[in-house]
Amino acid sequence: MTRKLILAAWALLFAAAVPAQQKEEFRLWPEAGKYAPERLGAGFDRDNAPYVTLYRPEGKKPAPAVVVCPGGAYGGLAIGHEGYQVAEWFAARGFAAVVLKYTMPHGNYDLPRRDVQQAIELVRANAAGWGADPARVGVIGFSAGGHLASTAATHFTCDANRPDFAVLVYPVITMDERFTHAGSRRNLLGEAPAEGLVAAFSNELRVTSGTPPTFIAFSDDDDGVPPVNGTLFYNALKAASVPGEIHIYPTGGHGWGWNETFKYKDEFRNSLVRWLSERLGE
Repeated sequence: MTRKLILAAWALLFAAAVPAQQKEEFRLWPEAGKYAPERLGAGFDRDNAPYVTLYRPEGKKPAPAVVVCPGGAYGGLAIGHEGYQVAEWFAARGFAAVVLKYTMPHGNYDLPRRDVQQAIELVRANAAGWGADPARVGVIGFSAGGHLASTAATHFTCDANRPDFAVLVYPVITMDERFTHAGSRRNLLGEAPAEGLVAAFSNELRVTSGTPPTFIAFSDDDDGVPPVNGTLFYNALKAASVPGEIHIYPTGGHGWGWNETFKYKDEFRNSLVRWLSERLGE
């Protein structure tokens, strides 16, 4: 047997010996009770009903947890490179990771907010069974999912649904039509939202001292969501004396998520690991 074939055989044996990452799906709004972790049934409407996908943490428990909010302009979900791949990466680094398949609003702006708050509460309520630490539950969101994550960080209604940290990756933040992503604004708020509604979901205006520490990342050449969305939120954090960190990479455009083709992926991920370690004591 040649050396090449021997190496290939060892690779196959090693792959077989590595257990598949645990992945489970649960209803976001269980019929059995507000926080009961009811699994998806055969008749569950995956296209229209919200649910969460849990990736259990590898390594020591209880682990920090993160709710992952994929983008998609509030009209769909980029649930692969902004959802499942992200959760796999976090779980491999010792996090309980929960991908949120949230409700598309079609102008009913309160539906996604309710979903992300329920997801955070669901993680805390089931922390013992899911290997999570209820005192270290955060959110990460991309593009419109970044707006939803920033909504979780600024619209929380109680300690149970307040995230302990937030990671916003090329997020839509403001609904100000000069700087927002027009499709996300239209899908969330409708065609002609009232001025008060625009202000309510311009999340840079909602930052308070209670907003959790936040990590923000953008590409300078993002032509989908202007990077000023990130700087608006960062400046609001500073005004409220909330710890924040912002990275703006020279290139990359919009929507790179966990794609391996993103030129600055190592810089981004290493900075995020360091920031999370500092914040969570890992």
